[in-house]
Amino acid sequence: MTTPVCTNASTAAVPATHSVVYPSFASYMRARQPVLLRAARSLTANPSDAEDLLQTALTKTYVAWERIEDHRALDGYVRRALLNTRTSQWRKRKVEEFACDELPEPDPAPGAADPAEQQALRDAMWRAIAKLPARQRAMVVLRYYEDLSESQTAEVLGVSVGTVKSAVSRALGKLREDPELALTR
Repeated sequence: MTTPVCTNASTAAVPATHSVVYPSFASYMRARQPVLLRAARSLTANPSDAEDLLQTALTKTYVAWERIEDHRALDGYVRRALLNTRTSQWRKRKVEEFACDELPEPDPAPGAADPAEQQALRDAMWRAIAKLPARQRAMVVLRYYEDLSESQTAEVLGVSVGTVKSAVSRALGKLREDPELALTR
């Protein structure tokens, strides 16, 4: 037996034992939702955030439906709920960025190479690998980039382990002799 994960909106805010449906709330929500959504959009920069804000405010209104005495003032109640909810969200927001006149350069990590140099080395390596014969290139890529063992590489290519060892050894020798890679050392 599975337990339902989602519930519908009419029972989400009320415990299952006290399942009460307010038809007047549903009709109010259908009639006033576009106006209230415009109010929520004026409080947020993102339309999705505005929809979430309105949903939260309407949930609070639904929970307090029996306590609201004057249903003619519902728009004011929901707008106040919108404003209070948005203010609470704003207060909880963690500011991680600060405006400054100059962008600070990050300090390089000790022993870390320049990212541009690392990218240049990667590009040179791939150009050198592309110069290898197809069989050696496949073995180098499987062995070192895909991190397969010699036996796994042999199995994938349908050759013996000795063939993988000798071909990879020859390929590494060619890579060591590549003039473009010699410049990066």
